[in-house]
Amino acid sequence: MTTMLGVSLTGRRVVLVGGGAVTARRLGRFLADGALVRIVAPELARQTHALIAAHSAESDADGDIEWVPRRFVPDDIDDAWLVHSATGDPSVDREVAELCERRRVFCINASDGARTSARMTAQTSSGDVVIGVSSEVGVDPRRAAGVRRAIDTMLVSGRLPLRRHRTTRAGRVDLIGGGPGPIDLMTVRARRLLAEADVVIADRLGPTDAVIAELDPDVLVIDVGKRPHHHPVPQHEINALLIAHAAAGKRVVRLKGGDPFMYGRGGEEVIACRQAGIAVEVTPGVSSAISVPQAAGIPVTHRGTASALHVVNGQGEVSATTLRSLADPEVTTTMLMGVAALSKVVRAALDHGISPDLPVAIVESGHTRRQRTTRSTLGEIVADAALAGVQNPAVIVFGDVAGAHLLMPEHARSRESIS
Repeated sequence: MTTMLGVSLTGRRVVLVGGGAVTARRLGRFLADGALVRIVAPELARQTHALIAAHSAESDADGDIEWVPRRFVPDDIDDAWLVHSATGDPSVDREVAELCERRRVFCINASDGARTSARMTAQTSSGDVVIGVSSEVGVDPRRAAGVRRAIDTMLVSGRLPLRRHRTTRAGRVDLIGGGPGPIDLMTVRARRLLAEADVVIADRLGPTDAVIAELDPDVLVIDVGKRPHHHPVPQHEINALLIAHAAAGKRVVRLKGGDPFMYGRGGEEVIACRQAGIAVEVTPGVSSAISVPQAAGIPVTHRGTASALHVVNGQGEVSATTLRSLADPEVTTTMLMGVAALSKVVRAALDHGISPDLPVAIVESGHTRRQRTTRSTLGEIVADAALAGVQNPAVIVFGDVAGAHLLMPEHARSRESIS
């Protein structure tokens, strides 16, 4: 029978007998746990020596790792809480394990895991949840590692119940980017944070519907999504919601489309939380400024065609910087939230002397079944967009990369409407 315990090794002595490859594999884990590590070995393998040097260079702690360059002697375990023996010689490892048994010190015998007082687990973690997998009788490290990998996959994808059931004194806020729409284009970290959330405050764009379907029924979901000319929850009220729920000890996720810092007002929410003393972090997302053109076969940069990218908010004024980017053949300009502003931008560009032949593409509902691309030129795009009935959400791309035959011409012709 094997009893698994969560043991804190912080500030406690761990003795590693042997300096070979097995020691190298285990060393990082003990150091990460904050153990005081002593390695007893006449020689060190190259990778073990490199780990010690790297840790010594990066660590501020004095004396948390030492190498004793000789063979093991019984006195080496006098102050040990745990011993790990991996000399490569089964008889030596057995002697170390028998000595530890007499001294009542737990020992991991790497030569004979079935006859040892302690075993390493195949371990994974998600946030502050740590899961270890171990064999009970027969030792099968590959089997344990396989189970660990399967659990790890489920943890990081948010398919295991990670929510806390005890209210903490201090909650927190995580701003996460939902990406362009499909839930499987979210980051692994974002999926995990959603699985831990007590409250989700969600925008309209991004994978909101798919995310809500995966949440526990008792997770509070607050819709603060904005639509053109319709902002039901002003920004100051969103800030107040984040602070109020986090102050009540809740784990709050602010789910945004795209990336939180790309026209998502994420910076304002971070400032509000920090001013209120609320812990807050930002998890990036795939921005529609890059990913939506990509979905239509449009690279925003391409060797020999465009070497720079300018991203503009269509709801703002047409700036001198935007006009310069439109006029520069080396620059791709992508416009978000720009369907209503298209005619204004086109008129300003033409008045600035920009060629009416400049390629333009409008990609609607990128990465969804409703995706549609309208390709045209600066001089014709307003009329073509009206004829096609272009609607938000859409990303507008100005520049030579928007030409229909730059990449995947057959794919482009099958997915687009061309005037």
